[in-house]
Amino acid sequence: MNNLLFRLWNFWPPFLGAGIKIESISKDMLQIRVRLKKRFWNGNLVGTAYGGSIFSMVDPFYMVMLLTHLKKEFIIWDKSSSVRFRKPGTTDLFAEFELTQKDFDDIREKMKTEEKFDWERMVLVKDPAGNTIAEVNKVIHIRRKSV
Repeated sequence: MNNLLFRLWNFWPPFLGAGIKIESISKDMLQIRVRLKKRFWNGNLVGTAYGGSIFSMVDPFYMVMLLTHLKKEFIIWDKSSSVRFRKPGTTDLFAEFELTQKDFDDIREKMKTEEKFDWERMVLVKDPAGNTIAEVNKVIHIRRKSV
């Protein structure tokens, strides 16, 4: 994966149609900011953001970020997610994804004694005022590659 691929992802029909846009990506691909633009076609019957669009905006990023940095060492795949809606999303929504060197160090340390484990991270979906609209718990499965 490279930065260009992430930028092209904005034109992927499920993202484009849902109003999802990758707004920024750090050069080292350790930070990503995504926006769900409020449109009449991505709302539900009561005028708030459709839950499926909220889920889609956070679905692939941590798995792809981990793959970008660790694919030579480990098998990585998205295992599960759970969404808890906290407030109605009536405006554009934002989610931020961040990995640090400590995250990679922790994963490598864990993999010294485990063949596989599930890495978890909470993603907060917020409105422009900083109110949490949804909490999405991402579970990424990490496994040692066979030698």
